[in-house]
Amino acid sequence: MNLFIVSLSYKSTLDEVDKYLAGHNEFLRKYFDNGIFICSGPKVPRTGGMILCKSDNFNVVEAMIKEDPFNINGVADYEITEFRVADYATGFESFLK
Repeated sequence: MNLFIVSLSYKSTLDEVDKYLAGHNEFLRKYFDNGIFICSGPKVPRTGGMILCKSDNFNVVEAMIKEDPFNINGVADYEITEFRVADYATGFESFLK
């Protein structure tokens, strides 16, 4: 299993982005509850956000992102970076299962 960094970059005003924030948070919760998303949060400054997730397949991550209200409503662009975990801090292994 590999990890993926999903980098969101807003392409609309924050007022427009905020219209879809509740739906975006529901989208995130769905995949946190499924154990796929590990952590997420806004960039500083708030120009987008980051999601760390695990999957066996890039296409699966790409399909999940298509469900995000930010994507559906065209307020964010996404860059997905896949990487193989080579080393990690003690305790992090529970997130990799």
